[in-house]
Order: sequence, then C-alpha cells, then structure tokens
Amino acid sequence: MSEEQGRRVGLNEVIFRQVNEQIESLNHGFGTELGTMTVICECAAGDCTERVEIAVSEYERVRADPLLYIIVPGHELTDVESIVDSGEGYDIVRKREGAAARLSQEMDPRS
Repeated sequence: MSEEQGRRVGLNEVIFRQVNEQIESLNHGFGTELGTMTVICECAAGDCTERVEIAVSEYERVRADPLLYIIVPGHELTDVESIVDSGEGYDIVRKREGAAARLSQEMDPRS
C-alpha cells in the first residue's frame, strides 16, 4: 500500500473515531450513563454504516490508545492493521507503522 493510500485509509478511520467520540460526549451531556453504547464501525471503508454495541468501559480502554480502533469482524485491512482483541460482535485492531498510524496519532482527539 502506498503512503497516500495509507493516509486515506487513516483519514477514513479517524473520521469514524471522531463521530464515536461525539456520540459518547452527547451521552454524557444528556446525563445518559449507560453501561453500553452503540458506535459506528471504525473501519477504512468510507461507506460503512454498521454499528457495534460495546461496553463504555471497553470503549474507554480502546480510546486510551490512539492506534486502536473498533470494527465489525471481517472489516480489518490487513495491510495497515492487525486484530489484537475481540468482543461480542466486534474486533479491536491496532494500526501498524506507516501513514495510517501516524495520522491516527496526530488526529487523536484525546491527545
């Protein structure tokens, strides 16, 4: 995968991560403290709209590392990421070194 392709992949995933951060923020803003939340799949496919139910505590664990993303099983892009963990109905992937990983770190909303 070229550097430019890796950057585009990373940008798609970063956008989905930012949407999920807004969902979590809205839940807190409305005083909605649930044990789980629904997030959008953070895969590289710009047109993916699949959703994942995840424990808020697990979501927070993933967000603590800017290289981790929550995806629907089978949505991993093996050129730029590896599955490092799985839950019920979702996988967690870690970006490998390269453009997508650098972009993930640069655009991490929690950094």
